Amino acid sequence: MAVKIRLLRMGKIRNPQYRIVVADSRTKRDGRAIEYIGIYQPKEHPSVIEVKSERVQYWLSVGAQPSEPVQRILEKTGDWQKFKGLPAPAPLLVAPSKQSRTEVYEAEAKAAAGLADTKPAATPKKAKSESKPAAAPEAAEAKPAETKAADPAEPNREAVAETAEDPAGAGADAN
Repeated sequence: MAVKIRLLRMGKIRNPQYRIVVADSRTKRDGRAIEYIGIYQPKEHPSVIEVKSERVQYWLSVGAQPSEPVQRILEKTGDWQKFKGLPAPAPLLVAPSKQSRTEVYEAEAKAAAGLADTKPAATPKKAKSESKPAAAPEAAEAKPAETKAADPAEPNREAVAETAEDPAGAGADAN
């Protein structure tokens, strides 16, 4: 059985994405694969190439023949040179890692707060710390004032109702 290392097309129209597979040479291009050994996404910039180097070396050592495109990919990754004993190629371009949106947001928030916090940051904390002790006596004074309203010297509803001569509804029956 002749074994080939080739590309298996996936993805969408105008957005091809490939898997690098080991397959029987008689199967269809997108047919059943023996093993998946990598991915290739040519539409990304730079192209995404991920290859399981150990598995590629194994399959090349047992006689698997890479197709032309796969051989070019293996030359880029250095697996073909490693198999042939040639000097290694220049390293691949690597896309810069994407920062998460939350990190970007937090960094911008800190920058914005840093501008705002350099002057008022120290003052609000001091203001809060100063205002808390000042607010606490006010609250303490406010609570007794509220409780004073419930003093027995002032009449409440119950006391007024007891002392009233004609509670609501009583006079209506008398007339």
